[in-house]
Amino acid sequence: MTPVALVTGSNKGIGFGIVKGLCEKFPGIVYLTARDEERGKAAVAELNKLGLKPEFHQLDVTNKESTIRLRNFIQEKHGGLDVLVNNAGIAFKASATEPVSVQAEVTLATNYFALVDFCNEIFPLLRPHARVVNISSSSGHLLRIPGEEIRKQFLNPDLSVDLLSKLMQSYVTAAKNGNHEALGWGSSSYVVSKVGVSKLSFIQQATFDKNGPEDVIVNAVHPGYVDTDMTSHKGPLTIEEGAAAAIYLSLLPQNIAQPRGAYIWHDKRVVDWTKPPPAVV
Repeated sequence: MTPVALVTGSNKGIGFGIVKGLCEKFPGIVYLTARDEERGKAAVAELNKLGLKPEFHQLDVTNKESTIRLRNFIQEKHGGLDVLVNNAGIAFKASATEPVSVQAEVTLATNYFALVDFCNEIFPLLRPHARVVNISSSSGHLLRIPGEEIRKQFLNPDLSVDLLSKLMQSYVTAAKNGNHEALGWGSSSYVVSKVGVSKLSFIQQATFDKNGPEDVIVNAVHPGYVDTDMTSHKGPLTIEEGAAAAIYLSLLPQNIAQPRGAYIWHDKRVVDWTKPPPAVV
C-alpha cells in the first residue's frame, strides 16, 4: 500500500516548502493543495522542474463541499492517509483597515473553525501510525493571551473540541462587542486563532490516544518567522528553514514516544506551552 501525504494551503510559502521536502523524503504520494486550481498546478509545475512529482487536488478548507470532494477522492483512490499537514491559514496585515470585529470573524473562521471542520472530515481516513502536523505560530503560545482567567480556560483538563470552539466563539463575540481586550483576550485575532490551533492539537492527540487508530501522532509547530507573502517578506528564515520542523514531525518513525501532542519550535525543540517561550525567530 503506497503511503499518502497531504498538505493544505501549499501552492506557496511554507506549505510549498513542506511539499517540496516531503517529495524529497517521503516514500509515497504527496498532494499539494490550493484554493485556486491554476496556482496549484503552477506550483506543481515548478516542482516538476526540480524532478519532483507531487499530485494536485483543489482544496478550500473554508468550503465544506471542497473538503468533501477531497475526502471522497482520497478515500476512493487510496483508501486512507498517512501524513496530514494542516498549513492553510490567513493573517491580516498590520496596515489592514478592516474593523476588529471583521478581522476576528474572518481569521478564526479560517484558522480555527475551518481546521476543526476539515479534521472532522479527514481524520476518519487516517491510518495507524499516521502523522498530523498543525501549523501554529509563536503567536500560538498560551502566554500570548494576556488575561489569566482566559488562560485558565484554555488549561481546563476537561476541555473538549466543542468546549474549545465555544471559547473561541466567545472571543469573536467579544470582538464584535468591543470588549475583547477588557476581558483579557488581547488585541490580536491571529494570536487567538493560533492559540486555538495549539490547544486543538493537544486535544486531538488525547483523543487518538484514547480511541485510536494506533500510534497516530499530532503536533503543533511554530515554523519560525519566515520570508513569505504572509510576513510581507520580513521574516529572516528561508522557506526551507520554515518547513524543516513540519517535515521532521511528518516523518516521525512508528511507535516513537515523543514528540507527541506537543508544541514544537521551528528548531524542533519541544517548548512548554505554559511557560515563557524562547526568543521569537
